[in-house]
Amino acid sequence: MKNSTKLFLSFLITFAVLIISGLATANGVKTWYSGLQKPYFNPPNWIFAPVWTILYILMAIALYKIWKLEISKERNRALLFFFLQLSLNFCWSFIFFYFHQISLALVDIVLLWSFILITILFFSMFNRTAAWLLVPYLAWVSFATILNIAILKLNATG
Repeated sequence: MKNSTKLFLSFLITFAVLIISGLATANGVKTWYSGLQKPYFNPPNWIFAPVWTILYILMAIALYKIWKLEISKERNRALLFFFLQLSLNFCWSFIFFYFHQISLALVDIVLLWSFILITILFFSMFNRTAAWLLVPYLAWVSFATILNIAILKLNATG
């Protein structure tokens, strides 16, 4: 496969996740999420789309930088962890915004954070730039985890 095809597919795959999970998020934000108690540090809703767009661009570039390398068992393992974290990212939006399962979303996002870190560590073995491109993503998911915890506590029943 040509590198130009890998670059295109890197963006297509990551942005497909962004768009599909964004659709689940958009409906939930307008309805269910607006009625939740949120912490004082909850950002305004408009900030999420541009932040996630930037993060997905960085993810796509990082994916491409690793995918274009020579095939090896280690490179494929790094790609596996990338796709595992991307799958967890995809699931979180549905768990939280579509199914309204704040506790389960917390489990998902903790796993997501762990797999992002593992992906960064694996990517760093091949390309430091690819690894560093995922650090803002890890930072944002760290913040999102704290936000998920706070929303869970503020909206716990019983």
